Amino acid sequence: MTLGYDGTRYYGWEHQPNTDMTIQGKLETVLTRMTGLPEDTPVTVIGAGRTDAGVHAREMTANVLLDTEMTEDEILAYLNRYLPEDIGVSDVRICADRFHSRFKAKGKTYCYTCWYGDGKPIFDRKYVTVLEEKPDIERMRKAAEYLVGMHDFKSFCGNPKMKKSTVRVIYDIEIKQNGPYIRLYFHGNGFLQHMVRIMTGTLLEAGFGRMEPEEMEKILAGMERRLAGPTAPPQGLCMMKVDY
Repeated sequence: MTLGYDGTRYYGWEHQPNTDMTIQGKLETVLTRMTGLPEDTPVTVIGAGRTDAGVHAREMTANVLLDTEMTEDEILAYLNRYLPEDIGVSDVRICADRFHSRFKAKGKTYCYTCWYGDGKPIFDRKYVTVLEEKPDIERMRKAAEYLVGMHDFKSFCGNPKMKKSTVRVIYDIEIKQNGPYIRLYFHGNGFLQHMVRIMTGTLLEAGFGRMEPEEMEKILAGMERRLAGPTAPPQGLCMMKVDY
């Protein structure tokens, strides 16, 4: 299935102890009820990524094994009828038995949106990060060039206990400005915990003149989280697309 959600009031995609306010949890609750399974043996929904608390998605992909005679259209209609208003499913299809939303993904695109200007972005306040000063976009673009390609992104990983490989490939980073909106698009083969938000925070530091663009090389080589910039707030981040 392909779905979108406003992550404002959720604790992220993945199950969390002592709360049912996760995207995965809401999907599993509705699908378990739909198939008539007992609540203590719910269906398991597998997502293409594990977005953080407060992060949004336009086209998250997920898969689930269901024992039902309902058609794809009927499942789609049921989901959209009973899911909360801030979670919506746009497509449901039968897939191969061995399909896995996360392991089969070839790439992902995220967008981080910042806002700088007079007044307040009242109607976009849940989806942008408001900047207190104006960054130099060209400095940010120059710094971003050092992050494109295959690198060890350990310095940009929010999990200090990460035991698996922290090597990833960034295909492209595009920074666009449209009036007060500054949008950073990251396309890569995969991303570490908080990686996009840390890259955004670091690129903004370069834009504010608190880091030189060339320092990105030193940060990558150092492989220590403390070398990179701050982790940008969650509300500006949105998963845009998953490639297969």
